[in-house]
Amino acid sequence: MYIKKILLLISLIGLIILSIFSYFVYVTMFVSNTNFNNDIAYVYIYTDQTFEQLKQDLNPVLKNINSFERLAIRKGYDVKLKPGKFAIKKGMNNNQIINTLRSNKLTVDVIFNNIDNEYELAGKISSQIEADSLSLLNSFKDLDFFKSNGFNKYNSLSIFLPNSYNFYWDTDANSFRSRMLKEYNLFWNDLRKQKLKQIGLNQSQVMILASIVTQESKMKSELTTIAGVYMNRLNNNWLLQADPTVKYAAYQLPEYKNEIIRRILYKHLKIDSKFNTYKYKGLPPGLIALPDISSIDAVLNFEKHKYFYFSADPNNIGYHNFSRTLYEHNNNAKKFHKYLDSKGIKK
Repeated sequence: MYIKKILLLISLIGLIILSIFSYFVYVTMFVSNTNFNNDIAYVYIYTDQTFEQLKQDLNPVLKNINSFERLAIRKGYDVKLKPGKFAIKKGMNNNQIINTLRSNKLTVDVIFNNIDNEYELAGKISSQIEADSLSLLNSFKDLDFFKSNGFNKYNSLSIFLPNSYNFYWDTDANSFRSRMLKEYNLFWNDLRKQKLKQIGLNQSQVMILASIVTQESKMKSELTTIAGVYMNRLNNNWLLQADPTVKYAAYQLPEYKNEIIRRILYKHLKIDSKFNTYKYKGLPPGLIALPDISSIDAVLNFEKHKYFYFSADPNNIGYHNFSRTLYEHNNNAKKFHKYLDSKGIKK
């Protein structure tokens, strides 16, 4: 009888221990451990981030970081973090959270437009993926990479076509650059290459001219007309006389680094630079900004007309008046200069 009591007691203790263990397992693995009101909390895990750092980042969104840690160690997750962006859904338990952080990496939409140079591009991209602006900038200035792919220091930025792209958040600088080269090559499909033959320009020349068109107007309805003006000038061996190229040439000089040029003056036209199309015939040696896709296609499909001039329209800001003769153009230009004077824009 005594032995039976001992065995019964041992059994009861065993059941209690098993119940406690089962409860511990249940709480650790299957009870909701989220601590936020929104439907989703996004977690960003950096490359080379430690588990201790991850715990600090997760602490605000989890009810019990200790139970998460216990299960993470048990499943071996603490020694092999995967970088990226992840979505933790409200009500998830620790097991679901760990499985999500292991295998459900999300992508992000990387968007860039209205970019003038590699510094602006690096800053814009670094705000959307893990790569920092310095690593991106170094990647953009790697001439060996660009030369091996048929580019030079003046047109290397051609591969970065302003648009929206889908990336994993933890994409590094060189991977971003390689993806952009792939997108650029896909952009130049057979139809666009056929257009090159029709207009008598190569890819680099189209990109350069498109960068000028991009800077001339943001109104898509007149881009093909502007492109047509410049094609008329090129085909008739005229100077392009594009104001945006003069601005670009000025901004390369130390005295204009911190100045915003809102009005092209005679002194600007005298700047001795291959980018100054008031002094040198033909296209400048390289891009003056990142051309957007609409401007590239505007050059490839330029409007065939007899306009050789255009001037900003003071009665319809953002748009331009087009003219065939210098006399018409001078009258239009006078109206715009009068408008600038009325606004106190002197430089």
